[in-house]
Amino acid sequence: MKIWISMLASVALLAACSSDPSLPTGAAALEAARLNLQMGVDYARKGEYALAVEKLQRSIKEDPTLAESHSTLAFVYAQMGQPGPAEEQYRRALALGPDDANVRNNFGVFLCANGKPAEAQRFFVEAAGNKNYPTPAAAWTNAGVCARRHGDLDAAERYFREALQVSPKFPEALAQMAWLTNQQKDYLRSRAFLQRYTDVAQPTPETLMLGVINERQLGDADAAQNYASRLLRDFPDSEQASNLKSPSP
Repeated sequence: MKIWISMLASVALLAACSSDPSLPTGAAALEAARLNLQMGVDYARKGEYALAVEKLQRSIKEDPTLAESHSTLAFVYAQMGQPGPAEEQYRRALALGPDDANVRNNFGVFLCANGKPAEAQRFFVEAAGNKNYPTPAAAWTNAGVCARRHGDLDAAERYFREALQVSPKFPEALAQMAWLTNQQKDYLRSRAFLQRYTDVAQPTPETLMLGVINERQLGDADAAQNYASRLLRDFPDSEQASNLKSPSP
């Protein structure tokens, strides 16, 4: 699940900022902290994580109460493979901004990736339930992906259905339901969810391969070949196309 766009959206772009680092208090300190926050985000976007950490730490020193600096630093630490500092910064961000649903969603992604699915799902549900959060379907879908990855298919389906209740055409939730029902060997339902997905989103190598699998299981050789032909034509260098060309014995 993508979290970078939502994180960047929480960081205000600065039209003009003081460049004088010698003013550590009051409005000037806050302005300097936001400037360093924006510089940290810019470095992170470019993958220059060491410089991002430097700027974000400086921002926190200038204004320790700026939750965005802590949450962005947490994200950077996670990208650097430092889960301990990342979790510490996420928790500081939440202490400073307990109503920030964006941080709850991003922290949930981090926790799920680091072996804490139950806590992760709680944060996703809290983010989805925040009336000010603009993309609750994404948080519900994240909860479902986390549950599915950790083997709880019943919970995953509940979360995906919550996402589709909020946004019936949310592509990622439709794709996930297609995969989930395939995993449950309910190939007719998987076909139906995949069709709903293709009605609202462009196919990917993964969804085209899912179509091949479903139609083979349902005995529709023509439909399976149609999916296969599209996969080989549109994504010839994909792993799925390679597997299709060289099936396992």
